[in-house]
Amino acid sequence: MNRRQRNKIVPNIWIIAAKRSDTDHNYFAIYAIDWKRGARLSWEGWTRYEDFLQFRVPVKRKVEGSANSSQPAAKIAKKALFLHLNEAQYKELEQLFYQPFSRKRWKVFFRSISRLH
Repeated sequence: MNRRQRNKIVPNIWIIAAKRSDTDHNYFAIYAIDWKRGARLSWEGWTRYEDFLQFRVPVKRKVEGSANSSQPAAKIAKKALFLHLNEAQYKELEQLFYQPFSRKRWKVFFRSISRLH
């Protein structure tokens, strides 16, 4: 793999996290993970699913480059892993997302979430 290929981010998995809170408000975030390169991207801040689907997800073709491409979140939602999380699970996901990349920790997290559903 050459330097240019290493600098590209090609998300292998998309995760849509819906945080349920005690109140009636939900919170949506989208995460992109590139397993091969250990790269992660995230966008968050929607309280309505309809607003989230309108968002165009910008994905850089290269980490150092300036060229961007974008896809509508509605298109990504079709192939994304959708997680309904409570506040504690969402905090765990955020901590995992911002820690040094470890496939083992991600697998353990996905197993713990799937056991609860």
